[in-house]
Amino acid sequence: MDVSQFFSPQAGRLIKAPRNSAASFTIGDVVRHRMFDLRGVVFDIDPVFANSEEWYAAIPEAIRPAREQPFYHLLAENDDGSYVAYVSQQNLVEDSKAGPVDHPSVDQIFEPWEEGRYRLRRRLTH
Repeated sequence: MDVSQFFSPQAGRLIKAPRNSAASFTIGDVVRHRMFDLRGVVFDIDPVFANSEEWYAAIPEAIRPAREQPFYHLLAENDDGSYVAYVSQQNLVEDSKAGPVDHPSVDQIFEPWEEGRYRLRRRLTH
């Protein structure tokens, strides 16, 4: 397997990941969690788990996701408010039909909601 490395500020270390990864979602997609009441818009993707060991250990073992899959950074919302979430691919499903996400940071990163998704603001793209 062809391997690459990147530094994860959340984990505080280098992370090894396959050079090619199969992400099901892209930046700007709206998703919801399969088990918990949250939905959000993807603003970053890690090819494998790249958060702290403490964060991973805090997930109950019975529902702890595999590390070797994409993990998504979301501008998330639920009935309690808005926050940033880090969710494994196996726990997400597409949710654009439910409309835009009501998170205060969406307008800073994305253009207005259009055709069932968000697009990055031009100044944030390469």
